[in-house]
Amino acid sequence: MANASNTTAPTQFIETKLEKYAYRRFGKGNGLPLLCLQHFTGTLDNWDPAVTDPLAVGREVILFESAGLGRSTGQVPENMAGMAAHALAFVDALDLKRLDILGYSLGGMVAQQVALERPSLVHRMLLVGTAPEGGEDIMHMDKPELRKITEDPNMPGLEKLVKLFFAPSESSQAAGEAFAARLAQRKQDNEPLAGANVAIAQITAFRAWETYTGERFAKLGKIMQPCLVVNGVFDNMIPVRNSYMLSEHLPNAMLLTYPDSGHGSLFQFHKSFVRQASLFLDSEGIS
Repeated sequence: MANASNTTAPTQFIETKLEKYAYRRFGKGNGLPLLCLQHFTGTLDNWDPAVTDPLAVGREVILFESAGLGRSTGQVPENMAGMAAHALAFVDALDLKRLDILGYSLGGMVAQQVALERPSLVHRMLLVGTAPEGGEDIMHMDKPELRKITEDPNMPGLEKLVKLFFAPSESSQAAGEAFAARLAQRKQDNEPLAGANVAIAQITAFRAWETYTGERFAKLGKIMQPCLVVNGVFDNMIPVRNSYMLSEHLPNAMLLTYPDSGHGSLFQFHKSFVRQASLFLDSEGIS
């Protein structure tokens, strides 16, 4: 249904050659399906309906929960290639031959790997708050300013998310609180929170992604799909310079940066992001 929402869409399950995956699928329109790949330790419940729902007016939106997360079976791989294999098993099970991808944070790295492994599948990509292979300072959660937030026993989970994803300014934190309130609108059929085992495996994958062999960023030159690269200028989890690297070395990329915002820039400026993303996905060329 075009008026469906991540707040109300039922969680579905599909058996594949690898694992059983949880997912949500809603929306309709003339656009290609939009596969959404999630951030570090994120589940289906961490997608902001202010982003997913307007995008679902023009296309089907498919939220994917990879192996070892939420109610999907299996273990979280310790590298992006393993995560891409799960994403490909999922789209094959749905019999999807062509789609667009919204890859956010960790999901943006998986999206790049998917595009490299099966270029015929991917039409366009939104790479948000993410980094190239060989990027810098990717999710170093041991930084004192991040540990102060993550290790605070008195801070609720959603409040930690706001502190991590939004800039310290009053305006950005207010936007973060509105984001948290939107996430909290889903009252039933929720996903289990990610445990320490998920975080450890994904951090291992980040460390592997920072390393590279051969010419740095050479693989980006093989990704010919149009890409819209997006980030907040004050991202402290995956610094914005990684977005500059992506836009410089991807052959067909545009760069969009948001002021007064951090890792969650697409949620802070959700109206602008949806407008820009929709124009990009619907256009024939980079425009």
